[in-house]
Amino acid sequence: MEKIIVSRENDIPFNKHWKKCIGTGRLGLALQKEYVDHLERLQQDIAFDYIRGHGLFHEDIGIYKEIDVDGTLTSFYNFTYIDRIFDTFLQNNLRPFVELGFMPKKLASGTQTIFYWEGNVTPPADEKKWEELIYHTVAHFVERYGIEEVLQWPFEVWNEPNLTNFWENADKQAYFQLYKITAKTIKSIHPDLNVGGPAICGGTDEWITDFLHFCHKEQVPVDFISRHAYTSMPPKKKTPDYYYQDLADPNDMLTQLTSVKKLIHDTPYPELPFHITEYNTSYSPINPIHDTNYNAAYLGKILSHAGDIVSSFSYWTFSDVFEEFDIPRAPFHGGFGLMALHAIRKPTYHLFSFFNKLGDTCLYKDDTMIVTKHRDNTISIVAWNLIHDKGDNHDKTITLSIPFSSDDVFLYREMTNEHHANPWRVWQQMGRPRFPSKDQITILKSCDAPFIQTDRLRTENKLLTYQLTMAKNEVTLLHFSDIIDETHTYIGLDDSLLTSY
Repeated sequence: MEKIIVSRENDIPFNKHWKKCIGTGRLGLALQKEYVDHLERLQQDIAFDYIRGHGLFHEDIGIYKEIDVDGTLTSFYNFTYIDRIFDTFLQNNLRPFVELGFMPKKLASGTQTIFYWEGNVTPPADEKKWEELIYHTVAHFVERYGIEEVLQWPFEVWNEPNLTNFWENADKQAYFQLYKITAKTIKSIHPDLNVGGPAICGGTDEWITDFLHFCHKEQVPVDFISRHAYTSMPPKKKTPDYYYQDLADPNDMLTQLTSVKKLIHDTPYPELPFHITEYNTSYSPINPIHDTNYNAAYLGKILSHAGDIVSSFSYWTFSDVFEEFDIPRAPFHGGFGLMALHAIRKPTYHLFSFFNKLGDTCLYKDDTMIVTKHRDNTISIVAWNLIHDKGDNHDKTITLSIPFSSDDVFLYREMTNEHHANPWRVWQQMGRPRFPSKDQITILKSCDAPFIQTDRLRTENKLLTYQLTMAKNEVTLLHFSDIIDETHTYIGLDDSLLTSY
């Protein structure tokens, strides 16, 4: 049995970089009511700082238009929908982490698209018109929201240009040219606006080195580096509804981040902020792993450790209101979201809400636990029991020793595991209804809450010894606080007089 002695003398700030940003499906989805409902609940429970998604220049938002004026095609910029979308974000205390893409079809040099909603991934046919689009769009944001606000928005150029699916031919030099035009245009509006890239996925990290040397040689502005991180292997089976993939060990992601951090350090820009603008276990929006307790336990170490490496890391995504492959065909379709359709919270949602309840000072952390302290000396812990082997149902037991100033301590505990806060399993038991009835939805929502346990614990010489046992793929939150007992103030109190008590 593992034993951990917690010292209150440790005073290391806990870098809560996990909550700086959250991902979303394409921005146009923010015009849907269910999307906004999910967003409001998310911010009540977790409160991220920024939000990033694709499709700023897609036709469903309609920023770029061409109108016929006396036989001449003239550019027209329509900000009706993007104002509504960004207003919604800001009203929910979320700032945009602005991804500049994809190519408006009327500006595109080709017809290659990606996703069900057909985002165009070709370079501009006319670089001057792209430059004007960037200028008018960013200038509009400054005019509407004020320069002091927009100075806090990062502008990221494109998405995963190192993949042929996202950028025609994965043409590195064409991307560098697009970045150069875009960055210089943004800086012409205000020199302190933040712009960066290259927003690549893993596998070709030499792009980052080449990108930074290009910026240095060409004197192109760059304020941050962005990359994406996933840990899934190629699909071992594909069906019309699901991808099935194995995952690398969680340490693989931390190794990726450390490796890229070193690459940045060895360039002319060693101190640039480094943002992971997408991460998850699987890169597929139809992998059932996203719906499971395993997914939550898997990410525990990443949330606790990655903030020591990167400036921010943005979980992809907050909601299953998401349409990359198609309109979702079932409430549990393996979507990226923390929240399934019908506002059903997945286990990973609770991992984030638990982390949001941690203190600002880290007293201890390892591969399975983080222990923090609040200003009022309450101890908050998040722990997880990741089980890789399907046949292994072993509980994990840890003995904690924590000093307190009182003789008695109040314990408040929330937990998710295979038996609690597992609506995916309940949905399976129902027979996997694609379009559940209202009654079935009510049942699923009633099963998405963590199990709660409370207790009064006795210290010995002001030292609490607590035996923590976690079930398979459990994530648990524990609050320990000193008790100031007021029982003696209730004159004549005698609970023995309660009937059958």
